Amino acid sequence: MEGAMVRDIALVCLAVGVIGISYGAIAVTSGFPLWFPVLLGTMVLAASSEFLFIGIVAAGGSPVAAVLAGLLVNSRHLPFGLAVPDVFGRGWRRLVGIHFMNDETVAFAVNQEDHDRRRAAYWACGLGILLCWPVGAALGGLIGTAVSDPDVFGLDTVFPAALLALILPAFNDPKTRRAALTGAAVALVTTPFLPAGLPVLLGLLGLLTIVRDKET
Repeated sequence: MEGAMVRDIALVCLAVGVIGISYGAIAVTSGFPLWFPVLLGTMVLAASSEFLFIGIVAAGGSPVAAVLAGLLVNSRHLPFGLAVPDVFGRGWRRLVGIHFMNDETVAFAVNQEDHDRRRAAYWACGLGILLCWPVGAALGGLIGTAVSDPDVFGLDTVFPAALLALILPAFNDPKTRRAALTGAAVALVTTPFLPAGLPVLLGLLGLLTIVRDKET
């Protein structure tokens, strides 16, 4: 891999680790044992659904409802898989590769020019997140008892800022820009009325603008 790609992946994984600190602290201050966010972070590896699960259960909701909500949020991985079907490999590697699939790994993969670079970027980012996310959760859990509100440090803004910086070059394409803006508008309008996670899923309707362009 090129030095620039290694640097970008390292920065994104570092940002993920910082968000993991916030996640672990929130989980522990919400009453979960330290091992829980670490185990959940390793097995699920998807920040949005994990935050949603913790929030629902901490608010008194049913764990079953929390799991279903997390699965609904993670249903965005279906189009992700269609976007990067060539990076997973075969056999057990394919199972591990699918486990690595998230916003960051897919964003890195789709921005590469050829198959080898796509696969290298996907796996490097996936392994980095697998390390940084649970470790961040463990560190956050350890300091969770000392910080009553981890959001006061602004850690929750690092992850979206890093992801936005990663995808900005793709906005040079008019079709991508139009789809992204349409999806953002849909998510923004529906956020006050729908549970957390659903507006993001509805934002995928922005992809319809690309389908319409192909048909015309």
